[in-house]
Amino acid sequence: METKSLRGIDELDGLVGQSLGEGDWHVITQEMIDRFAEATGDHQWIHVDPKRAEDGPFGGTIAHGFLTLSLVPVILQETVHIDGISMLVNYGCNRVRFPAPVPVGSRLRGSVKLGSVERNAKGAQAVFHVTIAAEGIEKPVCSAEFVSLLFA
Repeated sequence: METKSLRGIDELDGLVGQSLGEGDWHVITQEMIDRFAEATGDHQWIHVDPKRAEDGPFGGTIAHGFLTLSLVPVILQETVHIDGISMLVNYGCNRVRFPAPVPVGSRLRGSVKLGSVERNAKGAQAVFHVTIAAEGIEKPVCSAEFVSLLFA
C-alpha cells in the first residue's frame, strides 16, 4: 500500500470525512497471541490453548481484541505521513468495537478515514476512524475512533 504524504496540519484538515487509504496485510500468529498474553497477563484459554480451543466456540485460538486494536498505530503509519509536525501521540479512543473474532492465522488490514481535526495552541487533535478487516470474514474485526495529538 502507498502511504499518503501530507504537508502539515492544514492539508490534513482539508481531508476531514475522506478516506486516507488502507494499510498492509498483517498475519496474526499464535506466537503473537502468546506474546501479547504474556505482556498483558490475559491467558484465557481461547487465546493461548490451541488444543482446548479446538473444541471451543471458535474452533481454534483467537486473538485478543486488544491485540487487534494495538495494530492501529502501525496502520496509521502505513496510511498517512504528516510533514511539519514534531510528533504524533496516541491520545485514546472514543469508541471501540470487536464485531467478529480473529482466528489464529488471519490476515488483517486496516482502512483509515479522517473523522475530525481540531486545532489547539500546540497543534491539533485528530480523530481517525479505523476499520480492521480480516480476509474471508464478512464483518470487520475491529472498529475504532482513534484520537491522536499532533504537535507542530
